[in-house]
Amino acid sequence: MIDIKVPTVGESISEVTLVKWLKPDGAYVERDEVIAELESEKATFEVNAEQAGVLKTVGKEGDTLKIGDVVAQIDETAQKPAGAAPAQPAVTNNQPQPKTESASAAQQAAPVTTTPNPKPQTPNQDVKATPVASAIIADKKVDPAAIKPSGENGKIVKSDVLEALSNPGRRPGTPAFGREDKREKMSNLRKTVSRRLVEAKNTTAMLTTFNEVDMSRIMAIRTANKDKFKEVHGVNLGFMSFFTKAVCYALQEWPAVNAYIDGEEIVYHQYCDISIAVSAPKGLVVPVIRNAESLSMADIEKKVVELATKAKENKLTMEEMQGGTFTITNGGVFGSLMSTPIINIPQSAILGMHKIQERPVVIDEQIVARPMMYVALSYDHRIIDGRESVSFLVRVKELLENPEQLLFGRDPLKALLELK
Repeated sequence: MIDIKVPTVGESISEVTLVKWLKPDGAYVERDEVIAELESEKATFEVNAEQAGVLKTVGKEGDTLKIGDVVAQIDETAQKPAGAAPAQPAVTNNQPQPKTESASAAQQAAPVTTTPNPKPQTPNQDVKATPVASAIIADKKVDPAAIKPSGENGKIVKSDVLEALSNPGRRPGTPAFGREDKREKMSNLRKTVSRRLVEAKNTTAMLTTFNEVDMSRIMAIRTANKDKFKEVHGVNLGFMSFFTKAVCYALQEWPAVNAYIDGEEIVYHQYCDISIAVSAPKGLVVPVIRNAESLSMADIEKKVVELATKAKENKLTMEEMQGGTFTITNGGVFGSLMSTPIINIPQSAILGMHKIQERPVVIDEQIVARPMMYVALSYDHRIIDGRESVSFLVRVKELLENPEQLLFGRDPLKALLELK
């Protein structure tokens, strides 16, 4: 019998949660086949069978396990069954029975459920109701089945009909909202997010500065070049590449925004590792685009798609979520018009993108409608002064409103998008 233990997943991680079994107890598994899914405080990862054999599960779904704990055992001496694994036929063979029972039960219940639900075309014939209630039912074409009677011997009275009319769509006798409470265990990832957000608020002198960006030029560039861009690079041209490029240039001009405090020292980065906040099924994750300053627009878009896909499938590795120097978060995809993002410590600043909305602006003494986006920079005032934070955000605004400044040489737009 071989023990399958919880592997070491990081220096600071001492426990994980058993999220779910991907193979049932008693199933025959092949070597390196994925048998379970574990979740640490930073990522979700899979456990593989070290040998082929019959699986014996030890931990239960939802259990918290220490690094090195036995999560399962495999009997490698067991013979491989002919055809399908033994656990699969058991599930398959049991399925038809409940289906047959439910089908026959539905057939028996059919006359019971359909008979007492007459059409509201003739309410006076089949429904017990007072004359006034019957008149309202006929006039308003109310389904009597949607009315809870309160009169004597189950008779519908006027107030019952009025109650049904004032609460359309509600099941008779049920309140608008339930009174139940639901408790569920906090995942390691959610606990980590909670702890880090509180730590960021308590350990940084956080301040936020705002500005707005006219997105007309970028939107026009995307409209004119999106088809060619996808044809050449195989990826869509989004907003994130423009913002990432602009941020990288601005970080090089204002290095304090790309630095962090380590004890009594300030560490300045000579590169831009841009963290991208992504909403995953189990919580917020922040994968990193390494050396974004040296990547092309297409490379950035491809990396964003790759990391976002991994986040949604819970396949991000620890390395892909560590070591960012600056974060970009886009609340605009959810409709946020303005917000104050929280710093992703130990970083010193985070840029928040928001919803693009047509708003009136004054240009050349004329009021015109332009697609505008509010941008917010939250920063640690201990290391970044007001002049630096405001100047950084203004520089990002200038680069976004004049995208040709992002790259010089030959046709600036075609050079930026690497189009021939």
